[in-house]
Amino acid sequence: MDPVFLQIGSFTIAWYGVLITLGIVAGVWVGTRLARQRGLNVDLFNDMILWMIVWGLVGARLVFVLTSWEQFQNIPFPRVLLDVINLRQGGISIHGGLIGGILVLIYYTRRHKLNFYEYADLCVPGVAFGIIGGRIGNIMNGTDTVGRVTGWPIGYRWPDSARAFHEGMCVRNPNPDMDLSRYCQEIGGQLVMTAPVHFTQLYGVIIGIILSVAAYFWLRSRKAGWAFWQFWLWYSILRAGFEETFRLNPLALKSYLSQGLQAPGIGLWTDTHLISIPLIIVSILMLLRIRNRPDRREAPVLGHPGTAEA
Repeated sequence: MDPVFLQIGSFTIAWYGVLITLGIVAGVWVGTRLARQRGLNVDLFNDMILWMIVWGLVGARLVFVLTSWEQFQNIPFPRVLLDVINLRQGGISIHGGLIGGILVLIYYTRRHKLNFYEYADLCVPGVAFGIIGGRIGNIMNGTDTVGRVTGWPIGYRWPDSARAFHEGMCVRNPNPDMDLSRYCQEIGGQLVMTAPVHFTQLYGVIIGIILSVAAYFWLRSRKAGWAFWQFWLWYSILRAGFEETFRLNPLALKSYLSQGLQAPGIGLWTDTHLISIPLIIVSILMLLRIRNRPDRREAPVLGHPGTAEA
């Protein structure tokens, strides 16, 4: 497990960026095909996607920095500015990326007087594929989205060869709730974190696969916005329940923490837990509203009886 995909001299390309890009490209291909089938403006959709990616990265980094400011607060000025914008060091928020992309989508659909939901639905596959690529990239990085130490049988013991993981975990964290250096020992002249942890990166991959398969069925609905709000609902449920509960993240509201070699490796409540609750409620309410709306208009099929050929 090596975070570097390609290195030429001092220039490196990380697996994380490559895999997310592949996921987005696959999603754009699916979205473009759907846009053409539905008679939407394909060129405008592609323009939207370009700027959604740009501002999605800005939003993803901004939210990460704001929610992880303790990593930057002791860095002197002006170096802290460089570290804040340096995506090559890692650290982005999926929720921040989604917010940045949605703001671009709102701008485009209002400016061109389009139906927001008709275009928002097309973005769902790309986000789901991006989650898969991003979480596989997290596995390659080793130190990203790490799980809590657990005594459950599903605990994963990272191989000694995963040096990025072990070197990251064996550096003492000042927060005792997140310090894994106590489980480190020297093996073969190298520090190794020997405790099993929840393989939360793999949990995230599974979530992305579930959302990708589900998106196929959501997009068959003739209700504009159905796929968009179904994604928010199930991403929030799965992320909060299946992944975040076991991730080694700080607890914004400490109500339950049980981690260790004789514990399940569970922590409640992180920032993502708290954000997910209103997202789930809003998604359910919006789906109930959309269910009662008229069906999405279908584009005429060329050559079909009752339609004019171009």
